[in-house]
Amino acid sequence: MLQILKTRLRQGHRTTKFPLELPTLPVQFRGRPLVDSSKCPSGCQACVEVCPSQAISTDGGLKLDLGKCLFCTECVDACPEGALRYTQDHRLAVSRRADLVLTDGEWKLAQRMADDLHRTLGRALRLREVCAGSCNACDLDTNVLNTVGWDLSRFGIQFVASPRHADGLVVTGAISRNMHAALLSTYEAVPKPRVVIALGACAISGGPFQGSADVLNGVEGVLPVDLFIPGCPPHPLTILDGLLRLIGKIPNGSQT
Repeated sequence: MLQILKTRLRQGHRTTKFPLELPTLPVQFRGRPLVDSSKCPSGCQACVEVCPSQAISTDGGLKLDLGKCLFCTECVDACPEGALRYTQDHRLAVSRRADLVLTDGEWKLAQRMADDLHRTLGRALRLREVCAGSCNACDLDTNVLNTVGWDLSRFGIQFVASPRHADGLVVTGAISRNMHAALLSTYEAVPKPRVVIALGACAISGGPFQGSADVLNGVEGVLPVDLFIPGCPPHPLTILDGLLRLIGKIPNGSQT
């Protein structure tokens, strides 16, 4: 016991101070892409042709759909003019699916849940995760939030084993047809009012499996979605930022 206490004293405080301070992100971190259509030559389809998930279009100007983006950098490498590049901006979560389509315009971050929901769920949010055909990468990065480095419970957010104890669902995966009924049953078991969070490209659009006969191309066509967190997989910081914006712990419009 004495050795354990000595070790803890030597290690010091291990939990990130986010949202008061941003943790240091690795140089390789791929955050929100920037789209600069002024650098996109007319008729060039290089980025469109190499994108493995059809996330890019040039119809009516250069557009990048973060709900489909796998953050693979194929478009960045293929673009001869540098019209697309990744930043270290971890803030990716939005409240509406349409807001995931990036252009040269302003980026709309996730808003706090509606007032009636916030009165009931804003102080303590219990979530049930449903893996509906994912590769488990999104699930693993979500689990990281329960470790001492992030300590999700300090914000009043916890994951629970039963949907009957939950306030909402976190859904990962492209929604395989084999999981469709299970997802609906889990949703119905969550008491009202409830929220649904689509986590990762697969849960938002089907990701690389979009169009397959074995998946339903994401959760939005199955359940109403309150929060979209894109990524493949999203970084734990991106997930936490989205959850805190949903419950109002990060004010609307905050650049934290």
